[in-house]
Amino acid sequence: MGDETHEGLVPLVEDTKVKLLFETEASLGPEDKADYPGTNSIYSAILSRNEAVKDAKRLKTFLELRDKYVKKKVVFEDPLFPANDSSLFYSHKSSMKIEWKRPSEICENPQFIVDGANRTDICQGELGDCWLLAAIACLTVNEKLLYRVIPPDQSFTENYAGIFHFQFWRYGEWIDVVVDDRIPTNNNQLVFTKSFRKNEFWSALLEKAYAKLHGSYEALKGGNTLEAMEDFTGGVTEFFELSESPEELYKIMTKALERGSLMGCSIDVKSSLSLNVIYYVCKILSASEMESRTEQGLVRGHAYSIIGLCDEVGKETKIRLIRLRNPWGWVLWKGPWSPTSKEWSTLSIADRDNLKKQTVETSEFWMCFDDFKKNFTKLEMCNLTPDILQGDERHTWTVSVNEGRWVRGSSAGGCRNFPETFWTNPQYRLQLFEEDDDPENGQVVCTFVVALMQKGRRMQRHQGAKFLTIGFSIYEMCGQNQHLQKDFFLYTASKAKCKTYINLREVTERFRLPPGEYVIIPTTFQQHQEGEFILRVFSEKHSTSDCDFVFGTDCPNHVKQLPSFLSAAQRKLLEPEEETEEEKQFRAIYQKIAGEDMQICANELKTVMKNVLSKHNEIKSEGFSLETCRSMIALMDTDGTGKLNLQEFKHLWKKIKAWQLIFKRYDKNKSCSISSFEMRNAVNEAGFHLNNQLYDIIAMRYADEHLNIDFDSYICCFVRLEGMFRAFNAFDKDGDGIIKLNVLEVSKFWLISQEKDYNYKFRE
Repeated sequence: MGDETHEGLVPLVEDTKVKLLFETEASLGPEDKADYPGTNSIYSAILSRNEAVKDAKRLKTFLELRDKYVKKKVVFEDPLFPANDSSLFYSHKSSMKIEWKRPSEICENPQFIVDGANRTDICQGELGDCWLLAAIACLTVNEKLLYRVIPPDQSFTENYAGIFHFQFWRYGEWIDVVVDDRIPTNNNQLVFTKSFRKNEFWSALLEKAYAKLHGSYEALKGGNTLEAMEDFTGGVTEFFELSESPEELYKIMTKALERGSLMGCSIDVKSSLSLNVIYYVCKILSASEMESRTEQGLVRGHAYSIIGLCDEVGKETKIRLIRLRNPWGWVLWKGPWSPTSKEWSTLSIADRDNLKKQTVETSEFWMCFDDFKKNFTKLEMCNLTPDILQGDERHTWTVSVNEGRWVRGSSAGGCRNFPETFWTNPQYRLQLFEEDDDPENGQVVCTFVVALMQKGRRMQRHQGAKFLTIGFSIYEMCGQNQHLQKDFFLYTASKAKCKTYINLREVTERFRLPPGEYVIIPTTFQQHQEGEFILRVFSEKHSTSDCDFVFGTDCPNHVKQLPSFLSAAQRKLLEPEEETEEEKQFRAIYQKIAGEDMQICANELKTVMKNVLSKHNEIKSEGFSLETCRSMIALMDTDGTGKLNLQEFKHLWKKIKAWQLIFKRYDKNKSCSISSFEMRNAVNEAGFHLNNQLYDIIAMRYADEHLNIDFDSYICCFVRLEGMFRAFNAFDKDGDGIIKLNVLEVSKFWLISQEKDYNYKFRE
């Protein structure tokens, strides 16, 4: 179905905001000076898979494995995360001599957890993963969450077999990551995260499991605390620019801590520079090279944990305080309320003793809340539920989870700045029926939260991948019930959208819209950027959100014989009729090549088609490839000879002419090629109704490096589609769109739909 005409209307222009963030990365060693290229291999985001996530399927459960090795009296060696350089770094080798040792080789009486797992057990080592350690420190404040991630029934004595496991939330499900207890050391000291207790190892093993989840330790260098917080909880993330924070921020943070939310903060690197300057500086310098300290000792580009708040202390002037933690293990803050500052004298002895008692280690410090907002640039928060933190209400939330991907040339259409391709992005229907109990300004509304997360980017860092700049828009359906076309978005304004496109793993926004049917469009900021994503929609009412419907038909429909847009004259041209003068010429060409048996093989068909096409100026083509000709024979060979007779050839020619009319409709610049984005409409006009995955496959299979599809590839695609639909319909005996095949029928179906009739090879 083509675009509708909108005569006299001016296309809408919507303001699209974009923000680039720097990953927080605190480097203590020379390894952290690596710079990551920003290029992506064409289909790496789609074709690669997270191997560590498959642990639960590849290996037996942790208990089965542990008991097996205990019985054999041998210690476990993880085959998926070996104790060698491949598990450490992918861009360089370590500058120090690394020895992988088990805790019993490092100290006497090793313990998994000593006196409970707490934030004092987390000290950063020679790896720029302060963002991860800040999240772990926040996790220790909530014991229930902590022991969900770190199953406590593990030890170095009882049932010990050198195997441990940890659990992470990963793209909609909890997975179990199994590791052995060999840890990188140098001179018998842990190289990476460690506890201040020399014989405690839960934090080092947790870091190892998280490194395995992402492919290597190096993959953990640089990140945002929200990412790890979400992997520890499966919660809903929020992000605050402190320069633009709401007036009730302190109340929001207090409520968040009461509800078990995790919080971290950081200072943007070179935050005073313009966005363009920052971009080009980052192309030259690594994050660690740009790291610097403020005049009061705080480290830019470094992640801090938010541990607690203290409301209104002081003898005369009441002041609000915030307690933070530095994963490095020591305090660098030199401003008011630093450990030796004079402000402490303004407190009563009881208040002073109470506050200092709460800072249980040297890495924790207090600061005034107003100073916090002045010195830090961003606040990261992960809530366990989407409940709004300004109020006291708690709701029961339902969630809809959808997985998708952006494919170059098919569904990677970019943001609204690219109107020619924006409409090709994945589209998800959102149905809001039950309104909230509390109307907004007298208007009935439905509350929901949209969370768009990109998948697997950290795992693909060794391939040069970085987080894409992502966002989404929401449109009212306006009675539409199929994939919305270009003109709809040109002349229809969005009902809601994310505030900015941003290069975080996840973008989350809360909305309140009237009941109705909407469509969510998740996109990258730029065109042609590939990646996988997960779209979550949280709704307060159980029946308000139905977002698992992806536009496109999953089951093949019967193929229409003629495109719906053809005029009466064009239809007459394609209907059976007496042989025309043109067809007589075809017969002469055909007879000359076919010989006495009046049948042609693929090689002969190639010659015939070249001669026929040369007589038609409206079809600019140098002929069809041998592969396309084989596909044509597989489609039209009704008698199983592996060749075409004259009638079969004439039938084929009529189909080609019908498809050629569609091709001309979308070959707008007369280049004898069409954009891979337009292929979606061309396929639909030919009567083939596909789902989004098949459109992506067509783009990957037939588009060239410029995302164009030439006439030969176009015809080859249509021939294969018709063959696939014809094969399906042959097996769909009752016409319900569902087929059930045995092994032999699967083979037959595959041969028919893939045009692999081996008679060609033998007959030729």
